Amino acid sequence: MYENPKLKITNTDFEPTTIGWRSPSNLAIVKYWGKFGIQEPRNPSISLTLKNAYTDTTLTYAPKAKLSSEIELEFFFENKKQPAFKTKIVKFLKSIQPIFPFLNQLQFTIYSSNSFPHSAGIASSASSMSALALCLCSIERELFGTLQNDADFYKKVSYISRLGSGSASRSMYPVAAMWGELDGFSEASNLYAIPFEDKVHEVFKGYHDTILIASRGEKSVSSTAGHQLMEGNIYAESRYEQARNRCRDLADILKAGDVTAFGELAEDEALTLHALMMCSKPSYMLMRPNSMAMIEKVRNYRAETKQPLYFSLDAGPNLHLLYPDAIQPQVMDFIKSDLVPLCQDGEFIEDRVGNGASRI
Repeated sequence: MYENPKLKITNTDFEPTTIGWRSPSNLAIVKYWGKFGIQEPRNPSISLTLKNAYTDTTLTYAPKAKLSSEIELEFFFENKKQPAFKTKIVKFLKSIQPIFPFLNQLQFTIYSSNSFPHSAGIASSASSMSALALCLCSIERELFGTLQNDADFYKKVSYISRLGSGSASRSMYPVAAMWGELDGFSEASNLYAIPFEDKVHEVFKGYHDTILIASRGEKSVSSTAGHQLMEGNIYAESRYEQARNRCRDLADILKAGDVTAFGELAEDEALTLHALMMCSKPSYMLMRPNSMAMIEKVRNYRAETKQPLYFSLDAGPNLHLLYPDAIQPQVMDFIKSDLVPLCQDGEFIEDRVGNGASRI
């Protein structure tokens, strides 16, 4: 879609230039689980963009001292060289050279850091790959004068992000995003996400997401492997149809501002995701005993108080508590008294819906 042999540098007489972007993670309310082709989703998804969970990436580029076909890169994560991360990024950059032919004309130094700890139940690949894509598209904009229109810029950022991490395609947009083809949404695509902010009621723009760390342990099955296991899952096709229907329902709910319907759908989606894991072959479970204990306490609290406090889960054991700003003081009291004792080392992260990526 974006292959462009014309994006080759003809004048290499320029000083090293630094670009920086902060890109947040996101929480899918309707999950995508299963993919095909080159990072295309088997079903559409709708996510909320987070605010406090983000990756900062600064990229310095300069002309190569000596021409070669290799990607020339120094990579630092949290100010330390990370050979494993560097290998992954070099592989990714090589894969997108038809889109950015200038990549092997430059030398790069990348510094990346997260605002959240590893294994916190936050999609670091979403924030990190979207931050990198923002930097790459900014290089194109600065060197070639293309992508001057913001809508075109972010569309290409989303496309590039997707190639590195599917969920990254949704991260750069404020408030909410949709990724994946869906009848009734003519702009929706498997190749990039679309912004959804203008379809969201004000109540959700102030929503909180408090992340409870049930376990920091490494997952027994990676998300990549989990997606692959959907290919043999006997419930796969009915799940994909269910997700399409739920995306339509969620779009209506977000527009109407119905916090109860939103919470019920979010919980159903979270539990459906983990049920699919348990129905895979081989089956596996990522929830931990404390995950289940937290769920029971949240449901009991909601029954007793009638407050719209609901949970979601990503592909891991840690709970995301979703609730409107109006009940934040009461919910935080409950979290600290009843749920923090169930968190590993008492750890939880306060987050909320955010405004997408920003230049740093």
